[in-house]
Amino acid sequence: MVNLKSCVPIVRDNGATAYCKRMEDLEMEKALEGIRALDFSRYAAGPYCGMLLADMGADVIKVEKPGGEEDRKLGPFAPNGDNIPYGMILSRNKKGITLNLRSEKGKELLSNLLLKTDVVVHNFTAGSQEGKALDYEILKAINPAIIVVSITGFGNTGPYAKRPCFDSIAQAISGGMSYTGFPGQPPTRAGAAYVDFGTGVHAALGTVLALYHRQRTGIGQMVDMAMLDVAVSFIASLGCAAEYKLLGYSREQIGNHSFYNLSDCFETKDGWVMISVIGNGLWSRFVTAMNRDDLKDDPNFNGDMIRFQNRHLLRPIISDWMKERSTDEVVRLLEDARVPCGKVNSIAEMVDNPQVKAREMLVDVTYPDVGPVPLSGVPIKLSETPGGIETRAPKVGEHNKDIYCGLLGIAPEEFSQLEEEGAI
Repeated sequence: MVNLKSCVPIVRDNGATAYCKRMEDLEMEKALEGIRALDFSRYAAGPYCGMLLADMGADVIKVEKPGGEEDRKLGPFAPNGDNIPYGMILSRNKKGITLNLRSEKGKELLSNLLLKTDVVVHNFTAGSQEGKALDYEILKAINPAIIVVSITGFGNTGPYAKRPCFDSIAQAISGGMSYTGFPGQPPTRAGAAYVDFGTGVHAALGTVLALYHRQRTGIGQMVDMAMLDVAVSFIASLGCAAEYKLLGYSREQIGNHSFYNLSDCFETKDGWVMISVIGNGLWSRFVTAMNRDDLKDDPNFNGDMIRFQNRHLLRPIISDWMKERSTDEVVRLLEDARVPCGKVNSIAEMVDNPQVKAREMLVDVTYPDVGPVPLSGVPIKLSETPGGIETRAPKVGEHNKDIYCGLLGIAPEEFSQLEEEGAI
């Protein structure tokens, strides 16, 4: 937890006192150094939230049941048998302990940990034994300043509150799958788990907002984060709900084309290129790059909405032009014309992409019995307090002795007894 004795007090207009680290100390730290979080979450959304906090300097302790959580048993697996995304990637920069929340001794240890903790992250549904043990009101009674980040499929209220959920379920219920894919094909989920990771980002933002509020007031709170809420927010922010209410229109599958503008994927001699031609300025530059200035003032294509409505007329023209050229030639011509475009890369091509390398979005971290593993880099680039990847993900309970004996001061004899009793 932050040591306020080493901070400079700032009295605000409302009388509340906030605290800021001295500049000479702040320059040496990451943005969230001094914050400790217990991360009880599994699978993707919660662990991604914890990873983002850890990347920015928070002391994040991954807490698993004795023997490890279920997500460690889900593939794909590295050559040493470790799960790749959940066991190796999303737990980087974290410490790892085990704790049995169903035992009385485990609950006692939790109480002791809470007194030295700022944030608790979990994704247990309301009504589960673990969810009850991590209930905000119970944790708040132990540490009034605690911030509890509850990440669930449907939130802690409503008729779905106790239902389990994964990313694809939220994609389906939100309506997003109904218009994803090509006409006549089954509803299609997005290949990237955007609900999982979007929820993780929102949860991390909610954590920082709650920490900021606590810094000003000293009061903790609960962050109620639901995957369906995030999915609906994404779909509604695109205007889909408003379209339905105001225009009586429900979006339908249109493949890779965007709605209400010209954005689509076209085949070249040796690959595929995605383009986005939005606005008449881009349209003018695009048709000039294709050597088709005759299309600039064509009434069938004079405006984003008209181009969208007449995409069936426009697609063959663009397709014929693309198929006569290589992907590199198309990209070069459109880049020279400053038309947004991109080659559809394979994963192998993405790994070797020069922009990905320049932004350090893949960082090799060495794991025992595996070697270098490419982890996702830190996407938030801060000029003064940049995040980073300092340590690999922990093995199950790797830091039990460090945390229980070091942080809590438990004697070695008692530690051994806790192991024998199955409390850790």
